[in-house]
Amino acid sequence: MSVESTHKGLEHEHSPEAIRTRLAKGSDQNYLRDFVYGGVDGAVTTFAVVAGTIGASLSPRIVLILGAANLFADGFSMAASNFLGTRAERDDHDRIAQIESKHIDVDPAGEREEIRQLYAAKGFDGDDLEKIVAIITAEPERWIHTMLTEEYGLPSKVRSEWMAALSTLAAFVLCGSVPMTPFIFGSNDAFSTSAILTGLVFFAIGSIKARWSTVRWWRSGFVTFIIGGIAAMLAYLAGMLLKGLAH
Repeated sequence: MSVESTHKGLEHEHSPEAIRTRLAKGSDQNYLRDFVYGGVDGAVTTFAVVAGTIGASLSPRIVLILGAANLFADGFSMAASNFLGTRAERDDHDRIAQIESKHIDVDPAGEREEIRQLYAAKGFDGDDLEKIVAIITAEPERWIHTMLTEEYGLPSKVRSEWMAALSTLAAFVLCGSVPMTPFIFGSNDAFSTSAILTGLVFFAIGSIKARWSTVRWWRSGFVTFIIGGIAAMLAYLAGMLLKGLAH
């Protein structure tokens, strides 16, 4: 393989100027998990309402009413839960940072020894190890940041709870509205159409998220389709059970 073809496969340039510019921008926060979480759950829960009401032989109007109620109520609930969960992560990050800051003030020698052992475990020793320890501990903010990432395994940057919640809500509403579309437009055999569209949503979500993984797009789409399909089938069976109990 030629050097030119190898360079074409790289995601970014490695010239000194390009590296300097990229590092100056910092790393972007990834909210893929929140979008996938909201999208899959939105499609599953809304289709669950559709399947349950159809399985219980309720009218399409009831399908729309219950589906819309679920779309906004459950979507907001998920977004709020994600907001609080991500905020808890931020609070925990800040709490540990305060603890490490206090430890540095009270026992700096002990904290330096922690840095020394952390980097000794990475293979540094002798003068190189002592230089690293001296550089890291020369600046309190860098010292604390190193302890957070190396000792506690925390991320370098804390994600925004607002972006996490909005990503979940947007995906939930967008994907969750799909199962209701055939009923909105009065499609013939609306339930079958809804099931097909919901399956396509599952496959699309899996295919899209493959862009951030090493799994082929069709395999990722198929796995998500199967998982979502199982959840949708369980929802339909629950509706059929309710129908039997009603009679």
